[in-house]
Amino acid sequence: MKEADKRTIIDELRERLAGSEKSYDLSAVDRAIETACRAHSGQCRASGEEYVCHPLRVAGILVELGMDSETIVAALLHDVVEDTDWTLDGVSRQFGPDVAALVDGVTKIGKLPFTTREEQQAENARKLLLAMSQDIRVIIIKLADRLHNMRTSEGWEEQKRRDKAKETMDIYAPLAHRLGIRTVKEELEDLSLRILDPVAYQEIEEALALREEERARFLETIKSRVRGRLSDYQMEPYVEGRVKSITGIYRKMYIHGKAFDEIYDVYAVRVIVDNVTDCYNVLGLIHDLFRPIPNRFKDYISTPKANMYQSLHTTVISKEKIPFEVQIRTWEMHYTAEYGVAAHWKYKLGIQRRDKLEERLAWVRQFIENQKDVDDAEDIVRSIKTDLSPEDVFVLTPKGDVISLPVGSTVIDFAYTIHSAVGNRMVGAKVDGRIVSLDYEVRTGEIVEVLTTAAPGHGPSRDWLNIVRTGEARNKIRAWFKKERREENVQQGRAELERELARNGIRLPDDQMGEFLLTQCKKQHCDTMEDFYAAIGYGGVLLSRIMPRLKEDYLRMVKAEDIPPERLVTAPPRHHNNGGVIIDDMDNCLVKFARCCNPVPGDDIIGFITRGYGVSVHQRDCVNVPKDLAMAEEPERWVRVSWEEEIREEFKATLHIDAADRRALLADITTQLASMHVMIHAINAREPKDGSAVMLVTVGVNGLEHLHSVITRLSRIDGVRRIERRNQ
Repeated sequence: MKEADKRTIIDELRERLAGSEKSYDLSAVDRAIETACRAHSGQCRASGEEYVCHPLRVAGILVELGMDSETIVAALLHDVVEDTDWTLDGVSRQFGPDVAALVDGVTKIGKLPFTTREEQQAENARKLLLAMSQDIRVIIIKLADRLHNMRTSEGWEEQKRRDKAKETMDIYAPLAHRLGIRTVKEELEDLSLRILDPVAYQEIEEALALREEERARFLETIKSRVRGRLSDYQMEPYVEGRVKSITGIYRKMYIHGKAFDEIYDVYAVRVIVDNVTDCYNVLGLIHDLFRPIPNRFKDYISTPKANMYQSLHTTVISKEKIPFEVQIRTWEMHYTAEYGVAAHWKYKLGIQRRDKLEERLAWVRQFIENQKDVDDAEDIVRSIKTDLSPEDVFVLTPKGDVISLPVGSTVIDFAYTIHSAVGNRMVGAKVDGRIVSLDYEVRTGEIVEVLTTAAPGHGPSRDWLNIVRTGEARNKIRAWFKKERREENVQQGRAELERELARNGIRLPDDQMGEFLLTQCKKQHCDTMEDFYAAIGYGGVLLSRIMPRLKEDYLRMVKAEDIPPERLVTAPPRHHNNGGVIIDDMDNCLVKFARCCNPVPGDDIIGFITRGYGVSVHQRDCVNVPKDLAMAEEPERWVRVSWEEEIREEFKATLHIDAADRRALLADITTQLASMHVMIHAINAREPKDGSAVMLVTVGVNGLEHLHSVITRLSRIDGVRRIERRNQ
């Protein structure tokens, strides 16, 4: 890029600053521009332009967002510490400690390797969140930085473009959404989609372009009708039209399977008024002017979104039979909807002082609190992607309080959102008055009631970790196990680790094995081996993450020390097992448990070699197993199998319960199962006409003895007449 072109960008930035209604420290900005130009002198971007053009453009984006002088200066200098000879001390001396702190925060985020498995990833992710909680301007600078990078991504190689686009869609766009910066969020999504799915992007873009004139004409007609109707009531609102973002249309077309013509909110009209009362008055007039579509009204004024977004949404049909959305809000709501937390700086007089900003950022501190005991980097990133999801559901407590959760959240997530103690004591849930399974996904508008028990020692099940969606619930469950079940965690963690070591062929003498594991223990920030085992047991350390590194360390150790084979501990040869089953004369074979009889450890079992699906394990007395195998059609396909001595897997068993019908019978059964820490997978109840109650309850047990104890305990419940194990 020529010097004249760079000067043009600088002049544009200065013109924006001078033309802004805000009072900027222009001398500090000029010094920052000069410093950035000198520091980045000779550096070029992948596209070939001078590198300094990047921080200049980022600063320009932040001026559009209305950010303050310190933010603009920090944006101009955000790469000098990482890419030049400048130090943070130098930045602090020249521009002040606040600017230096912003530059430091952005630099640390820049080093955040979201797509790698580096050991420091979890710590860097926490630094990102911590920087946000201390000064939200850090992440706003980073969002502007990512936005400009995505605008100029053509210079990157193809794989890097896709990696950055995926990272932007998963991390940065959700962050922009949660901060309420709609303009940045939508552009980040569209730029990412154009790289990740160019064919679909072009298809939607062309569909919009074909109807551009028609769309413009239609929106002008609707706006004119709205203004005309409202003027009859001495209202003069601001009315504007808009078109749904390409990514928004993409989600409806390719994820929800709708045709372009089936998307009702491609077109939208926004009505901005002076106060909340007028919002609801305008809503009535709109519904009188156009025919509303049933079940398409949303009141985000009385129930704001998690990012503080407020507006009335309704979808109506015009005289031309074209559906469109109408959004009604006040000016303050509009500023918040467009600029989110950035509105605190852009429209400070309308955002009710700094305490309002603190309220909006409370979720950042809550997120950090939820993640403080998580060591696995991938789990932290997954929580960011989930908990900041653009799509939310709004459910109600029995008292009428509204709870916001990510789409796909279960009743367990709901319970832990209410309070840790509610989740820990949970034994079941009702949705709109009916009992549901614990993996039930809540929907907007439903009333959820959590059923709890006061039984001492009751707590969550480990299986819940595979059911919950939010990081908050997952971390609270782990925290309970970490605190309340240390001995159990140590035993389970040791057994899991030993099993994985054996499965991966890692064998060392006891003295070397202890030293070998102690190294990994320290890497996981555990003080003792018991802490290490406990962390594995409660899920704080995931074996699937550390085993590849353990295998690498083991091979390196064996090669470096040239350990002779006779010194390696060897286990007696045995046949491959899967799910706790040993198959005679067969190794590395897929095992599945027959659903016709659902065998559990302790049952007499036999295996059948299927075609393409491994060995199917049945109870020996299953109706599908011949009594005399010698007379079977293909006797050679029946094989002998047996249970392993130590089994930690869970198996499903279905119980048929016959009882006298009475109130609270189902609650008593679920409470009894919960007190035994038995996972309930399904409940099906019916009422025959003879005054009895029949239930089919599928539970998780670890063996036949465990199953018998469950049946015994349930048989003691008042009214229960008979319990039988049923095959499916």
